[in-house]
Amino acid sequence: MFALTAVCVAATLTLTACGGSGGSGGDGKVTLKLVAADYGDKASNSSAAYWKDVAKRFEETNPTIEVDVQVINWNDIDAQVKTMIQSGNVPDVLQTGGYADKVADDLLYKAEDVLSISTQGNLIDTFAEAGKVDGVQYGIPFVSSARAFFYNKEIFREAGITEAPKSWDDIKKAAERIKKQVPGVTPYALPLGPEEAQGESLIWELGNGGGFTDTSGKYTLNSPKNINTFAWLKKNLVDTRLTYPNPATTDRKTAFADFAAGKVAMLNGHPSLIGMAEEGKVEYGVAPIPGKEGALKATLGVADWTMAFKQNGHKNEIKKFLDFAYSEQNTLKFLETYNLMPVTQDALRQMQSSGEHKDLEPFFALLPYAAFYPLGDTTWDVVSAEIKKSGGTAVSSDPAKVLGALQEKAHQAVADQ
Repeated sequence: MFALTAVCVAATLTLTACGGSGGSGGDGKVTLKLVAADYGDKASNSSAAYWKDVAKRFEETNPTIEVDVQVINWNDIDAQVKTMIQSGNVPDVLQTGGYADKVADDLLYKAEDVLSISTQGNLIDTFAEAGKVDGVQYGIPFVSSARAFFYNKEIFREAGITEAPKSWDDIKKAAERIKKQVPGVTPYALPLGPEEAQGESLIWELGNGGGFTDTSGKYTLNSPKNINTFAWLKKNLVDTRLTYPNPATTDRKTAFADFAAGKVAMLNGHPSLIGMAEEGKVEYGVAPIPGKEGALKATLGVADWTMAFKQNGHKNEIKKFLDFAYSEQNTLKFLETYNLMPVTQDALRQMQSSGEHKDLEPFFALLPYAAFYPLGDTTWDVVSAEIKKSGGTAVSSDPAKVLGALQEKAHQAVADQ
């Protein structure tokens, strides 16, 4: 679900052998190599600190296993992992946004091979299902999120807007009023840059009954509904200068930072934006995603994933580490640090019953209706990368041509499978 979608910098936990990648040192110790994503938006809250703490406590109870931690930027993690694999420096454990392409290359252990029965059984069923390829689970969900509509209440008051938009037309009207009455503010943030163009794209396509695939799982990137969606955005938000001048080069990180600084009136966001807004002393509201005809029950659900590689043969050591990492104590600490949503049943029960997560209640309500990326399609990583590179240009040039070219690349990816 979450390619939480990311705010993001990444962490590489290197669990490698002391005597070289994949081996054991002369002292009999094994070092596992893990590459993990960093969910912080600045150095002071980098998730490298979290993983180093987990690694230290794990090593204290498992003295024959060492854990080495490294940090990578979200924008670079896919390319760097690809280089690691090509060079033979394969990680033992990877925590990032997608797993299916690694399944296609036969690189991964099955989840049941590297998780105890209790840890596997503790995963929330919908997320475990989303981790399957051809009925077999390889992707182990790590954290989840859902998207909702955020708006700046102070800016709305200044513009005389009394309620959150429910439809696309409401967004347009609100944006026009904000542009006229609150100068210096971006009315709607439309981040279609390479960080997560696929996320913002799918949110808007869902609002028009579209999406990346049809009910049979075939790609429909240039469906009439999707083309109509981008044509609406171009005509009503981009050409009228109610959003950023060039959405295709604007990342979500920029949009979130601008909202937290009071410079953006409206945007789609995930729960980590709550903490940023509160830190920036922004009076914000959260509402369902506006659709073409009205507020949606559906939303974009995102999960980030853990996966275990076979090459180094460290199945038993990986299982020990993952069972430790997925304990309630560790998962809750990570979720509460970044205001994310759980993928394990014990963490979900705790968060719902503690009374400490009222701000997440709108997201808990939306999550059962979430739509997901086609994560189990082994071509999704290739297709997603293409959307990140050029999908945003559909609001600055001809949407039919841009989406048509993406559809051709999707067809080619399927043919090359």
